[in-house]
Amino acid sequence: MTFSHKRSDFPEGFKFGTATSAYQIEGHSFGGAGRTHWDDFAETPGNVVRTENGAVACDHYHRTDEDLDLVKGLGVDAYRFSTSWARVIPDGTGAANPEGLDFYDRLVDGMLERGLEPHATLYHWELPSPLADRGGWRNSDMPKWFASYTEVIMGRLGDRVASVAPINEPWCVGWLSHFMGIHAPGLRDIRATARAMHHVLLSHGRAIDVMRGLGMKNLGAVCNFEYPQPIDSKLESVAAAERYDGYYNRFFIEALFKKQYPEVVLEGLAPHLPLGWETDFDQIARPLDWVGLNYYTRKNIGATDAAWPSLEELEGPLPKTAMDWEIYPDGLHHFLTRLAREYTGDTPLFVTENGLASYDVAMNGAVQDPSRLNYLESHLDAVKRAISEGAPVKGYFIWSLLDNYEWALGYDKRFGLVHVDFETLKRTPKDSYKTLALALNR
Repeated sequence: MTFSHKRSDFPEGFKFGTATSAYQIEGHSFGGAGRTHWDDFAETPGNVVRTENGAVACDHYHRTDEDLDLVKGLGVDAYRFSTSWARVIPDGTGAANPEGLDFYDRLVDGMLERGLEPHATLYHWELPSPLADRGGWRNSDMPKWFASYTEVIMGRLGDRVASVAPINEPWCVGWLSHFMGIHAPGLRDIRATARAMHHVLLSHGRAIDVMRGLGMKNLGAVCNFEYPQPIDSKLESVAAAERYDGYYNRFFIEALFKKQYPEVVLEGLAPHLPLGWETDFDQIARPLDWVGLNYYTRKNIGATDAAWPSLEELEGPLPKTAMDWEIYPDGLHHFLTRLAREYTGDTPLFVTENGLASYDVAMNGAVQDPSRLNYLESHLDAVKRAISEGAPVKGYFIWSLLDNYEWALGYDKRFGLVHVDFETLKRTPKDSYKTLALALNR
């Protein structure tokens, strides 16, 4: 396999990394971790393929050194990981779990020993079940609870991490989980959605304040983006795509940088937002040192006569990944340049997730995955193009290091640079891993 990019093609100091998340790889049945709403969601028939969960996952909890050696062997500069709220504070509030804190100590120290920068995310979707019992992200106390969790975990790790983002992909935490019902807690409730989306942003702001109070620097936000393509040129199709863009792409970044919500979204959500939401933007829009973009695909949007947002996602013509997501690198270029132009200015931008799912099979100790390498190459082309046009892109993180638990899709979809046999837990670096390792050392 060949790969046209090399490290010297990018500006000096540009960071390459790979990424994972806690519940997807660690093995949540180990080390005194508490129950999460994902455990509850997965046990409910029909929510997750084969009712699979993260109880064992990749057993990263016991295989930390092996996995960090794989990160080091890839030749990247940085490793983006998340900490599990339910591992750190099993009940969500109250007493911390010493085993959980010790685990993250070992994890961060292991990165530093290998010359890797630790880039932390505080929440990647595994809400402690006791907080879900109290309404979860719908509850107006969530910012207070999240701030307390932030103080506990960053009071332990904050002196050694290179960067921190409070919440991964707030759209998934709010909309996907409370409006579409695809992720835990599996609700389909517009009022719950509006409150969750607002409380996620307030919790982000409170966490930033806590970490600034601890003397921490290099704090950011990580949002996900999808390019909305109108299915045709009809006015109603274009308007539907604008609504999709509003609640998917603009809602969170606009709150963080413009202290407002898009009017096209307020048309649907305003009646359901918590009382006094208009006064919360100073807390939400705390100054940030960087912004991360997670990008994978575009969506083809058409209008419907259904209730707001009155749209549907339709089949598109482009080649697709195993997630049935269209491969559209121009969308990554679009968002990198758009954010710099309309929202973030000179604030450094990072591609914090980008990658391809495929149905990889290990044969004779090897895994051929040319489609993954082609995907990464085309998206790095888009990054270079954005940089050449002035976008302050400072790094690129590949999702993911390992094949892992892909949430409602169980263990079928494989994003990893490293193949995991989920029966034996054997790790096998794929051809993409080996090719990237050579490229990153050129």
